Amino acid sequence: MTDFQSARVALGARLRELRAETGLNGKDFASRLGWQRSKVSRLENGKQTATSGDLDAWAAAADASDQAADLKSRLRGLESQQRSWRRQVAAGQRPVQERYVVEYQRTATMRGYEATVIPGLFQTPDYARALMVHNAEVMQTPRDTDEAVQARMRRQEVLYQVGKLFRVLVWEGALHALICPREVMAGQLDRLVGLIGMSTVELGIVPFGARLKLTPKHGFWIFDEERIIVETINTELQFDSPDDLALYGRVWDRLNDAAVYGPQARLLIGRARTSLGLP
Repeated sequence: MTDFQSARVALGARLRELRAETGLNGKDFASRLGWQRSKVSRLENGKQTATSGDLDAWAAAADASDQAADLKSRLRGLESQQRSWRRQVAAGQRPVQERYVVEYQRTATMRGYEATVIPGLFQTPDYARALMVHNAEVMQTPRDTDEAVQARMRRQEVLYQVGKLFRVLVWEGALHALICPREVMAGQLDRLVGLIGMSTVELGIVPFGARLKLTPKHGFWIFDEERIIVETINTELQFDSPDDLALYGRVWDRLNDAAVYGPQARLLIGRARTSLGLP
């Protein structure tokens, strides 16, 4: 069972509890709602996804209107389509990287932000390998490092495709995070410099000491202004509601207001090399 299905079953169980508190069986409760008995059954057993209106009606019919907000909060959590990283990488990291190759291929425009790591789209093989090794260790999953790195590098083919645009912001702190040998980090910083000026890439650095309109926040990616992916330590979250798209769009815009590009971005990358004692 997927995380989405599990969340829907849990929501259904809560609906069943509220219905049971009325003392009505499924048939009589359906009559009170003016629904078919089968709809009540599907919702309670997690076979159908409720709408926000369904949940309002259910709470009212159960004389529990004060529970409507909680039910809709559960629905929003379900709609976020949480995907556990442990489940995704149970057989190794390569399948996840291959899925991203497909997702990036079908994306024309992307806005992204990373606060702690160089984005996978811009990583060198050696930097990516260091991350993959660390991730396999902390997640306690099989090591398929070489295959996963190769898949991540295939993702970068989109950088050379006409018509694509990747507008990416990086918090300056990510340039200083030494999660790999110093010589590997030197190559990674050189790679970033080489991306500046590409027709498909707009790379902005949010500097230390910049006047910000909000705190640096966590990383996120907006695909074609249609959906958002947020990665936490244990979960990948996906959002596609208009409210969420507007919210993350505003956050990106505010971070972008503080970002520097071109020669100024090169200076910050050079400053990172100096602070790490790199040649």
